[in-house]
Amino acid sequence: MKTYSAKPKEVEQHWYVVDAEGQTLGRLATRIADTLRGKRKPQYTPHVDTGDFVVVVNAEKIAVTGNKLTQKRYYRHSGYPGGLRSRTLEQQLERRPTEVLRKAVKGMLPRNRLANRQITKLKIYAGPEHPHHAQNPEPLPLD
Repeated sequence: MKTYSAKPKEVEQHWYVVDAEGQTLGRLATRIADTLRGKRKPQYTPHVDTGDFVVVVNAEKIAVTGNKLTQKRYYRHSGYPGGLRSRTLEQQLERRPTEVLRKAVKGMLPRNRLANRQITKLKIYAGPEHPHHAQNPEPLPLD
């Protein structure tokens, strides 16, 4: 018996929509990362993009547990000496709520070129509306 390896042309990609309102940040991010990689498909192949598209709505209403709103920090550096800046999760949710979820999902993907292609299949919107109705996204089953 030979080992099955998926070919890029054979992979059928679906569109899923997720309502992030009230969902826990980390638990939702793991489910999205697995869907982007295609890990829950029987034809999963690590070196081939077998994942699906994911549309996330209501990203600004995501929930976190404990004191993470005030204690979790997001860092960025300008590249200049003394250029390290940080924001709390609460400030980041006010300014760029979509980047909180994007950064959480990106941290759960491998660090390679394939993951760069997979993260582009993630579409995040702060409000309840999205422009991907033509793709007929179905609700993502959250186990």
